[in-house]
Amino acid sequence: MTDHDPHVVSPVKLTAEDRPDQPPVTPELEDLYRGFESALLVPLWTRIGDLMPEHPRSKARPHRWEWKTLLDLAGRAGDLVPVGRGGERRAIALANPSLGGRPYATPTLWAAIQYLMPGEDAPEHRHTQNAFRFVVEGEGVWTVVERDPVPMRRGDFLPQAGLNWHAHHNAADEPMAWIDGLDIPFQYDVEGQFFDFGRDELSEEEHQAPARSRAERLWGHPGLVPVSQFESRQGTPLLRYRWEDTDAALTDQLELEREGHPGTVEPGHALVRYTNPTTADDVLPTIRAQFHRVRSGAETAPRRETGSSVYQVFDGSGRVTVGEVSWSVQRGDLFVVPSWMPLSIRSEASPSDSDSGALDLFQFSDAPILTKLNLFRTHVTHVAHVEEKHA
Repeated sequence: MTDHDPHVVSPVKLTAEDRPDQPPVTPELEDLYRGFESALLVPLWTRIGDLMPEHPRSKARPHRWEWKTLLDLAGRAGDLVPVGRGGERRAIALANPSLGGRPYATPTLWAAIQYLMPGEDAPEHRHTQNAFRFVVEGEGVWTVVERDPVPMRRGDFLPQAGLNWHAHHNAADEPMAWIDGLDIPFQYDVEGQFFDFGRDELSEEEHQAPARSRAERLWGHPGLVPVSQFESRQGTPLLRYRWEDTDAALTDQLELEREGHPGTVEPGHALVRYTNPTTADDVLPTIRAQFHRVRSGAETAPRRETGSSVYQVFDGSGRVTVGEVSWSVQRGDLFVVPSWMPLSIRSEASPSDSDSGALDLFQFSDAPILTKLNLFRTHVTHVAHVEEKHA
C-alpha cells in the first residue's frame, strides 16, 4: 500500500460496475478500488468516456443576455458603486449559468459591460490578461494605453495586449457603456496571471484626447507599416480599429457578391477578421476578433468550431440558433456559443433597425489558443455537402 498523508481526505470515489467495458465485480476489485481511493489514484478504465469523449462536450451552455437589461443594471450600479482603487473598474461580468456562478462567459473567456459616469477616471493598472473594448453605442470616453489617449466611438474595436498600462476617462456629459473581453478564465485556470497597480491619476495631457492616437498615426494606414517601428509583436500595436474601416470592408464584400465576384464566406454573409499588422495573425495572442454582416433574409449554414465564442449584436435583428436553443436578438444583445455546438444566424434586419440594412455582429473567441495547440477545427454543414477543415 502506498503511504499517504492521514490528514488528507481523499476526494476520489470509485464504484465497481457490472458493465461489458468494466472488469468483473469481485471483492478483490472492490478492495483494489478502496486502495486507489486512499492513494489518490483514478484508473483510466473508469473515466475514459469523460476524459476522452468522441467530440468536445462543453461545460458551458448557450445563453443570451439582453442589452437593455445589462444597460439598466449598469446604470443603477453607476449611481451606487464608485470607481477607484480596490474595485478598479465598474465592470459587470456575464456569468454562464452552467459554470457554477463564476464570472465567466465561457470556460476561457470573460465578457462584461463596463460603465463610466461623466467626468470619471478608471485608474491605471496593467495585467497579463489580453483585453479589448468594443463600443456598441455612445462616445466621449477614451482609453489611455501606455499614456497614449485613444478615442472610443460606436463600432470601434480597441484591443490591448497584456502588460500594457491603461486607464479610462469619460469627458462627456453622459454615462457611457461598452463591452470588455479578456482571457481571464484561461489565465486563471493555467495559473499564469499577474496584475500591477499604476498611477492613481491621469495627467492633464491625457485628459485631452486627440482625434487620433499616436498608435493610430503610426499603424492605422491600410497595408502600410512604419519601418522605424516595425518588428514582430505578440499583440497588435494598433489600439483602435475604426468602425468606418470595418463598415467599408463589409459593404464592399456584399457589393462584390452582388456583382458576381468572390468576396463573402457564403451567400449573403460578409466576414472580416481583425489582425495584427506586424504579423497578419490574430489581433491578440489568445483572442480572435471578427465582425459579421448577414444580408437581410440570408441565413448562415450551421457551423461548429472547437473553442468558444461570445457574440454581440451591433445592429439589426434576427434569429440565432445554438445547438437546440434559439433566440430572437436585437441591437446590443450578447450570446455565447460553446465549443462544438452548431451556430446558425438568420438576418431579419431592415433599414428601420440597422444602418446597414443587415444584421451586424461582433464576435470574439479563444481560437488562437486552440490553433497554437493544433486543436482548432471547424465543421460546416451545407445543403449539398459537409466541409471539415483544420485551421
